Amino acid sequence: MRKIIPYSRQDVSEEDIEEVVRVLRSDFLTQGSSVTLFENDVASLCHVAHAVAVNSATSALHLSCLALGVGPGDIVWTSTISFVASANCALYCGATVDFVDIDARTYNICVGALEAKLRHAALSGKLPKVVIAVHMCGQPCDLRAIKNLSQFYGFKVIEDASHALGAKYLDKNVGSCEYSEITVFSFHPVKIITTGEGGMALTNDEVLAKIMRLLRTHGITKDPSEMQDGYDGPWYYQQKCLGFNFRMTDFQAALGRSQLRRLEEFVSRRTKIAQIYDTELSDIPISTPFHTIDSRSSFHLYVIRISESTEHITREVLYSELQRAGINVNVHYIPIHLQPFFRKMNFNPGDFPASEHYYREALSLPIFPRMKECEQTKVIDLVRNSFLNL
Repeated sequence: MRKIIPYSRQDVSEEDIEEVVRVLRSDFLTQGSSVTLFENDVASLCHVAHAVAVNSATSALHLSCLALGVGPGDIVWTSTISFVASANCALYCGATVDFVDIDARTYNICVGALEAKLRHAALSGKLPKVVIAVHMCGQPCDLRAIKNLSQFYGFKVIEDASHALGAKYLDKNVGSCEYSEITVFSFHPVKIITTGEGGMALTNDEVLAKIMRLLRTHGITKDPSEMQDGYDGPWYYQQKCLGFNFRMTDFQAALGRSQLRRLEEFVSRRTKIAQIYDTELSDIPISTPFHTIDSRSSFHLYVIRISESTEHITREVLYSELQRAGINVNVHYIPIHLQPFFRKMNFNPGDFPASEHYYREALSLPIFPRMKECEQTKVIDLVRNSFLNL
């Protein structure tokens, strides 16, 4: 049977399995000590005050919007080149969503486009309450510029760092929240580390952290200092608001803690794979990822672009050839505003030209820590031959 090379794959070690088994054999599978320890580990890594673990990054984005007071009548902006969760989180809160076009080099929110859109929105009285800055592929956004705009125009910033655990911006780990109110990580199996499913919201604001912790557990508190109308005893709890069951389990957190110990190994290996791609694909007519000098990507994705105007192979043909060879390349992402659900909100083709141009050319090549040299060589050879044999 032919072996398939996936575009990404989790790396679960025997040590990871042992940590999960240890929790499975303990008295607490859901709300033991591992979740708190995992939160503390990530907070320490990112030099941030608070970390709130949840069952997915989608839930973390939802709680982040709620904690910042997003609701009906508010507007949230994000990048249209992202997974739909980056926009859906605002809709869950009853807010309106709009998009900002991308920078053609980094695939992140274009600061120039953001500033121009803000200037126009200020004149029409339709400024966003929150901007969700997506660190696409693990490449950090221009956070300092976005923060400066947030201070001038009065919006809050959420970093959707689902791709970017282990990335650095201006020599600091993404997640420090120096330039944002909240940062969100994903621990889905294809992300930098995994808890199976899971996510985390980080913040330096104690009030925001308390709100997110309350909301992730049905809006229920057992803290006597937060209760109203008395306290009946140590068994007592109160529901203070309408919350959700967004909790992470203890065995997921145990896996996350074990994985986190190898974070630097994972990012270093991804970086090495990306460097080999950069070198070996440099003499064929494709665009490889742009590397900014003030940040380090975690290389969750390695996206090449095949120009629409090339006289060589098209993106569609290359995709099909690689798939036939057992190489599961992918496309990240279809612009959110072109999805049928969002088209009903009066978004149309042509609204965000740089994003749409990117989508027509983008192809994600396989990249994951346990990718073997022979596997990467196969990918490189097939890509190169598709162009050079014409």
